[in-house]
Amino acid sequence: MATTTVMANQTPQQALRSKLADYYTLTKPEVNLLILMTTSAGYYLASRGPFHIGGLINTLVGTLLVASGTATLNQWMERHWDGQMRRTALRPLPAARLSANEALLFGLLLSILGTAYLAVAVNGLASLLAASTLLSYLLIYTPLKRKTPLCTMLGAFPGAMPTLIGWAGASNGINTQAWFLFAILFLWQFPHFLAIAIMYREDYARAGYRMLPTFDQDSRFTRAEMFGFSVALVITTVLSGGRGMGVIYPAAMTLAGGFMLYYVGKLLRSSSTIMASRVVHASVIYLPLVLGIMAFGKH
Repeated sequence: MATTTVMANQTPQQALRSKLADYYTLTKPEVNLLILMTTSAGYYLASRGPFHIGGLINTLVGTLLVASGTATLNQWMERHWDGQMRRTALRPLPAARLSANEALLFGLLLSILGTAYLAVAVNGLASLLAASTLLSYLLIYTPLKRKTPLCTMLGAFPGAMPTLIGWAGASNGINTQAWFLFAILFLWQFPHFLAIAIMYREDYARAGYRMLPTFDQDSRFTRAEMFGFSVALVITTVLSGGRGMGVIYPAAMTLAGGFMLYYVGKLLRSSSTIMASRVVHASVIYLPLVLGIMAFGKH
């Protein structure tokens, strides 16, 4: 009712700006920033010879369109349950600032435009990878969030795909180094997203999302799982490349990994949401640091 009253009191120009802002919110711009960063890393690391900035821009534009469409369609699918959680109740769909049909059409348009743009302006492999990311995220990860905690494992696959899209955009192929980059982002998602699940456990449960095992009420199992994946992540980063840098590359990756493990280790000993929040922030610092080291160590 309050939302309807506010909208009724707006001028046409204000109403248009508000609607455009809501469409923008549907695309999850904060998530897209991470996607563009990892796509760029994949493109740069796969590039050989002169760097083609136009190719990077085309790859990022197409990827951004598909990612924005995926985020919009995800919110369209989850609109009823988003309204039951405090952290998502004010999103445009549960707050009724946009209709379900508006979001559905917007999401489909972005998704189709993005895959077509990649196919025409980049290459077919990048387009195929983007389309498979969209479909696996919406048809596998999204529905499984309400059925099994294994959704995080399955969702990590489409979550890591932007690295391969970027790689394919530059080279029209996938090699061993590309899979190392994919593995890094795949493993990184476990400490990052499981820490978020610990932070919002009650909120997720309120909407029926099974992000954590029901037997793990004190999150001890989840915290141990996060530590195990973090150790695997650090080992993978050390093995990922930098052959021309001697000991500098593994040393830099080990130091970055130590930073990450410090916070995950502290969470292992404490189930507090404050400590989980610190792991989330540490992971957001750690990922670009690792990608920067990989870019510096490119040969």
